[in-house]
Amino acid sequence: MNKLLLTVLLCIALGASCSTVDTVNIYSNAMHREIKCVIVKPGTYLDQYRTFPVVYLLHGYSDRYDTWIRKVPALREYTDRYGMIIVCPDGGYSSWYFDSPLDTAYRFETFVSREVVAFVDKHYRTMASREYRAITGLSMGGHGALFLAFRHAGTYGAAGSMSGGVDMRPFPDNWDIAKRIGDEKIFGKNWEAMSVVTVADQLGANAPALMIECGTDDFFFKVNLQLHHKLLAMKIPHDWVERPGQHSWDYWSNAVEYQLLFFHRYFTHPHPPLP
Repeated sequence: MNKLLLTVLLCIALGASCSTVDTVNIYSNAMHREIKCVIVKPGTYLDQYRTFPVVYLLHGYSDRYDTWIRKVPALREYTDRYGMIIVCPDGGYSSWYFDSPLDTAYRFETFVSREVVAFVDKHYRTMASREYRAITGLSMGGHGALFLAFRHAGTYGAAGSMSGGVDMRPFPDNWDIAKRIGDEKIFGKNWEAMSVVTVADQLGANAPALMIECGTDDFFFKVNLQLHHKLLAMKIPHDWVERPGQHSWDYWSNAVEYQLLFFHRYFTHPHPPLP
């Protein structure tokens, strides 16, 4: 057995992390600038003959590309445990992960789902197909993960959300949303078209495997519960988790472990391709 691989296996057996963290600059043709991204590789990446599934993990409002790895350093352990690559792209201070119809400096739907995915598949040994690619995030990133997964069915086979802002319409004055898509009173169609709860109408047989969760004390709980009931009515399979918790890192640092377990099970169980 390769000595490096043996070292990795020993690390895992002892409960230590052998993973590595890259910080890269990805040039966005859509926004004409370089944008930073954290990429966490499992220790087994040293085995040059292996390829890996990828989870895209999105940050929330006012955070940045390295927030997840700083707040939840256990991500390094999880990459080793589940044998996956975790990618944390910068989503801007308040992008909400869509292409702004008002500001060409905010084209983060194109950046994340096209440019970042293409970069990662080109420069890393990924299992470069929908069946081995997932996306999740917290708050603004929870909205972004579901929004992108629903609109890019051929890119993501699984998706999740933690405390996601899945319906922006009840919050017209918050989190700079109006700066990205316009005043809700004037540009109401933008608010409807870009809220996850309405984008869900596009789901059908190609729906990704879904895990949606929110704390019962979170200000986004009501809109998440509404999304859950809508998916039930549409007969869209999904895992729904509600438990005590607020809009906080105490909640998300716990939740992300179960999101990654959900994706690991998806990656390792047979699933049919798109119809």
